[in-house]
Amino acid sequence: MNRMNWGDFRTAVPDLARTAEERFGAYRHHVLATLRKDGSPRTCGIEARFLRGELWLGMMPGSLKALDLRRDPRFALQANPGDGTGMGGGDVRIGGRAYEVEDGEARAAYVEEVEPPQPFHLFRTELTEVVRTYVEDDRYLVTLVWWPGAPVRTLKRT
Repeated sequence: MNRMNWGDFRTAVPDLARTAEERFGAYRHHVLATLRKDGSPRTCGIEARFLRGELWLGMMPGSLKALDLRRDPRFALQANPGDGTGMGGGDVRIGGRAYEVEDGEARAAYVEEVEPPQPFHLFRTELTEVVRTYVEDDRYLVTLVWWPGAPVRTLKRT
């Protein structure tokens, strides 16, 4: 499988990346899904950051979502849908794997830019899919699906 970070995705599919960043940028808090020890899903609120070509996930020390990702890096990140049912800009979901960053320049750069409360867990992500779903012309449900190494697939139904 091709390993792609957010910068690689932005280069490969700039329009979808821009739409996803705008959708995530509209709200501060989003929903992260991880896998518990028994394999069942866990959903938690999270702030996600697009910085320096990466999608970063920062978490409180010892949080269950951080422990989940340390054990199994698979995640899904859902953009906050906003108030009401309008879903302005559509629905965006990012799937992938998250790997903890313990030290080094990347962590220092994140701390400098974000100034998170200390201590904290920091995870960088590798993407396995990006999906956008929206309504077109009040008639069609359109889903754009991207996987690394493949063109965007468009599914449209009434």
